[in-house]
Amino acid sequence: MTRTVLSLSGPDRVPFLQDLVTNDVTRTDRLTYAALLTPQGKYLFDFFVAHDGDALLIDAPADMAEALAQRLSIYRLRRKVEIAVTDLPVGRGTGEAPEGALPDPRHPDLGWRQIGAAGDDGTDWDALRVALCVPESGIELIQNDSFPLEMGLDRLNGIDFRKGCYVGQEVTARMKHKTELKKGLRAVGIDGTAAPGTPITTEDGKPAGTLFTSSANRALAWLRFDRATGPLVADGAKIKA
Repeated sequence: MTRTVLSLSGPDRVPFLQDLVTNDVTRTDRLTYAALLTPQGKYLFDFFVAHDGDALLIDAPADMAEALAQRLSIYRLRRKVEIAVTDLPVGRGTGEAPEGALPDPRHPDLGWRQIGAAGDDGTDWDALRVALCVPESGIELIQNDSFPLEMGLDRLNGIDFRKGCYVGQEVTARMKHKTELKKGLRAVGIDGTAAPGTPITTEDGKPAGTLFTSSANRALAWLRFDRATGPLVADGAKIKA
């Protein structure tokens, strides 16, 4: 896991971020998992937010941190907010939590996270993500393509439907309340091997989804539910939804 921590300081830092992201970031006693979306409701970034005195700390994927900082800067306008990249490390684990660590808000089995202290207790994170159906940025979560509800971000406590407006809120709320999801991320059985990103098809060759992270005989897959009712294949591997 390679992470970068951004710092948001200034008197407007909390209302500024609150107006942009999918979750309520006003709580000071916990980590908050949230996402920044396009105006069309598609995924751009996901991250954790922690309050640290007069700053908000954003724990984000390292390869997306610079782009996230740039995107936040676009929205800053006249807000009194300063955005900076820090050198703070991030630790995580599923064993006994060290002092200062906070529970991962997505699922109790994902253990703890700690901004400011490096370390990893050796958990097989891919196996755990597959078991819990937790998407990862840059793998299952694809910028400008993935919809947060299809990827289960509501199930992972990443969306607050009562907090009011944020970027992409209208599309997300409409998908939640007015439509039945016809596509989404699921844990599936896999017999054989195939690379992440491999298309999944029905036996007669119709597109049925995309295979992502695999661990042993299980994998994560984005599926069209109407075509995931029978035998599926992904580059020779047999998929069972």
